[in-house]
This record gives sequence, structure tokens and C-alpha cells, in this order.
Amino acid sequence: MTRLTSSFWVQAYIKKLNLMGVPAFVVSHGDDTAGAIIVKVNKLNGDAILFERSFSLEKNISLWSKSQSGDEKELDELLSRQLSRDSDLWIVEIESRQGNAYLDDI
Repeated sequence: MTRLTSSFWVQAYIKKLNLMGVPAFVVSHGDDTAGAIIVKVNKLNGDAILFERSFSLEKNISLWSKSQSGDEKELDELLSRQLSRDSDLWIVEIESRQGNAYLDDI
């Protein structure tokens, strides 16, 4: 089974969120084909949650997991350090007071 390119996945995710009325934007445009993707959920209270995508080769599916949560400024610093090491990294930020990333059916 062929995987979607990172660029295509990000475009589809943002389109889905826009249709739901959820603010979303690309903070860092990574490699169009195979860049890693991090979703940052800004809870609009000074906190944030980071979700990272991985692949199950056994099941041939994408899996999303919460990787970090806490103070938004500290997470932004962490993301900045990651970007300095990996220029192919995509970062998508959404706003959700409840902390929902809406990744279940993507």
C-alpha cells in the first residue's frame, strides 16, 4: 500500500479542520514527500500538546501519539531545537481549548 506524501496529508488535514471551523496553519513546511509531521495543539491558556506520527509496518497504518504536553513556550523551544536538527520537519498548529487534535480519522 502506498503512503500519502507529507504535503498531501498536511493539506488534507488542514482542509478537514477548516471545514470543522478549527483554526489551523503550517508553522514549518518540511519535505514535501517524506518529512516527519508534528501537530501542536494550542489550548489557548498557555499550555499545548504535541502529537507525533509514526508508522506501523506490521499493519501498514499511521499511528498518532501524544509526545509532550505542558507550557507552550517550553514546547515552542523544543520544536525550535528539533527544527535546527531536522529541516524536513513539518509543524502544524491548531487551536483547541479542549486539546483535541482531531487525528482519529486522518
